[in-house]
Amino acid sequence: MTIRHSSHHRHAGTPSSRNTLAAALLLALAPSAHAVNGVDPQENVALQWNDAALEAIRITHPGPPMVARMLAVLNTCAFDSWAAFDAQARGTRYGRQLKAPQNLRTDAAKREAVAYGAYRAALDLFPQPEQQAYFRALLGEQGYNPDYALRNVTTAAGLGNKACQAVLEFRHRDKSNQRGEMNGGAPYSDWTGYQPVNTPDQINDPNRWQPLRIADGHGGTVMQKFIAPHWGRVTPFALRDWNKDVIKPVRRLVKDTTGHVGPVKVDDPAYKEQADQVIAYSASLVDTQKVIAEFWADGPASELPPGHWNLFAQEVSARDTHTLDADVKMLFAVSNTVFDTSIAIWGAKVLFDSVRPVTAIHYLYNGQSIHAWAGPGQGTQTISGENWQPYQASTVVTPPFSEYPSGHSAFSSAGAEILKRFTGSDVFGGGVTLPAGNSRVEPGQVPAFDLSLSWATFSDAADEAGISRRYGGIHFVDGDLDSRLMGRRVAALDWPAIQYYFGASPGGHDGHHHD
Repeated sequence: MTIRHSSHHRHAGTPSSRNTLAAALLLALAPSAHAVNGVDPQENVALQWNDAALEAIRITHPGPPMVARMLAVLNTCAFDSWAAFDAQARGTRYGRQLKAPQNLRTDAAKREAVAYGAYRAALDLFPQPEQQAYFRALLGEQGYNPDYALRNVTTAAGLGNKACQAVLEFRHRDKSNQRGEMNGGAPYSDWTGYQPVNTPDQINDPNRWQPLRIADGHGGTVMQKFIAPHWGRVTPFALRDWNKDVIKPVRRLVKDTTGHVGPVKVDDPAYKEQADQVIAYSASLVDTQKVIAEFWADGPASELPPGHWNLFAQEVSARDTHTLDADVKMLFAVSNTVFDTSIAIWGAKVLFDSVRPVTAIHYLYNGQSIHAWAGPGQGTQTISGENWQPYQASTVVTPPFSEYPSGHSAFSSAGAEILKRFTGSDVFGGGVTLPAGNSRVEPGQVPAFDLSLSWATFSDAADEAGISRRYGGIHFVDGDLDSRLMGRRVAALDWPAIQYYFGASPGGHDGHHHD
């Protein structure tokens, strides 16, 4: 099975896809002509709206935790709209109290309700005028009236509008600061007063995160600002206490098996050991490792790591010939699990505020020579330690938030675990072939020949996503491996809540429900 569903992979001519390595996923047959970019008209409405959200994400560039929330909100609105047509399912806001009248219990009405629910969410999440027009065009292409805003429960559209409105009202109060109302600032802006202890020019504490001054792609530079340091305080989908239930248990488990737990401090020999491992990766990079680093990078012009797992879910849909019912449930499960993962991981990122490899290596090897990748097209050379750079685009260098735990590793392991539980098997069978010379870091040079990646299982894909960040010089080994456990733990904790909303009896369930 070849991964094919990302619209920026399918449509290499769109602004969001140019010069991205992931545009190599153009392996599928082109969809038939349609008016709305990034959406396959042959897919069901749930997949179409998921695709539309991913396309909007690529264009508007929100941060990873915001992407996770956006996909969760949209797919929860779709799910709650769908639940009104299912005898057993519970909506997240109305439980079983909101049900379609018998005369509306048709597949056509169910499709319409799901479309309107997702549409209302999309309008709320992406207020930019061009995105509003994009969503209106999609709903119109689906055969529905974008101006129908009534919440009349005797119509399919009204049911979708009503179900989604309840989700949106709940989420507007979840402390994500979606509309900037908590501090009178920009949407999703920090309201907790976080300040880094280091500056781009001075390392005051080598254990802590350092904002960098990086190229802006237009001849200037920009100083990094920690993305969403308030995110650990956002109301989750089903987690109770991310620190007590996810972070601390994993760190205790790791300490029992290794004797220490990350993130390690500068006075611990493991601090230098983990930095040396990153340098060793850098020195020995081959095309396969470079391609892995770039394929999974999911940088600012992509759907980011949370969206990547929605793409994999869509591939499962194609593989298993899903119905609309199955896709609504699967996207609900994946999106909310990844959303809860974003809360736990970002909360821990602020809790530990830990140093990135680029800062640690500059600190440890200032004025010393090291053997490492010397930059695009330069290969491996002996360089000054303070000049070491990760294998990343010059406009990225390293992401604008702390190292431990790894978002990539946790998002991916959470996505893999929930798809394994949803499908009843870890078997994936995904793969992609990357064309020669399609690198963003070393364009025209890497890979030297077409190069294929493949994953027999969801776990294989998640593990490759995790180690890709070590190849790319962005994470240490503990940040990767510990976070793989954290993501799986979030999935295990969320799964009973997901089953409850699907219609299972509430026995043993400890998540949020309203029935």
